[in-house]
Amino acid sequence: MIDVRRSGERYRGGDPQAGIDSLHAFSFGTFYDPDNLRFGPVLACNEERLAPGAGFDEHPHSHTEIVTWVTEGELTHRDSTGRTTLVRAGDVQHLSSAGGVRHEERNEGPDPLVFVQMWLTPLEPGGDPSYEIVHGIADSTPYAVPAAGALLSVRRLATGERTAVPDSTGVYAHVVRGEVGLGGEQLGPGDSARITGPEDLELTALRPAEVLIWEFAL
Repeated sequence: MIDVRRSGERYRGGDPQAGIDSLHAFSFGTFYDPDNLRFGPVLACNEERLAPGAGFDEHPHSHTEIVTWVTEGELTHRDSTGRTTLVRAGDVQHLSSAGGVRHEERNEGPDPLVFVQMWLTPLEPGGDPSYEIVHGIADSTPYAVPAAGALLSVRRLATGERTAVPDSTGVYAHVVRGEVGLGGEQLGPGDSARITGPEDLELTALRPAEVLIWEFAL
């Protein structure tokens, strides 16, 4: 089954006056929809747009696997261990908040910053926080988040190119840019698909596209 959610259905949050524009694919913050709390381990898929100088001040997290994909600009990330890193387009950042961590995220560059941040619930609570950044992730190498029992793949497709949907009981696909066909549906930027029990499904690029695909067991 394919459950397509359109970009325009996302909840708009953030603080535009502070240069923060957020689009939420799941219930988040003050927005609560009991029928849209999560899909498998995926709790959030937020598209964040930060103007130069804007950002999220230090705040806490716990018992959440936080994976960030930058699409434009450069993200400055600091956490309570004293670590500061820059996350650029093509990098995957993973913060395992475990028993508790504090961090801040800012756009300290001269250009607008756009990133997609995804939250997953861990299989087991607690533990020690950890942090990883992978520079220049390849299309052919999925990024594993074993704490949540999930794999993230990045598919960059030229027009007409096809790619198989992972053979897993649960798949969450988010279109970052471009346009793709999936099971008779046409998906554009910000659209997503929640797929259960895929059988020989393919993504076809109708124009050059970039798609984030999570696979996990339901």
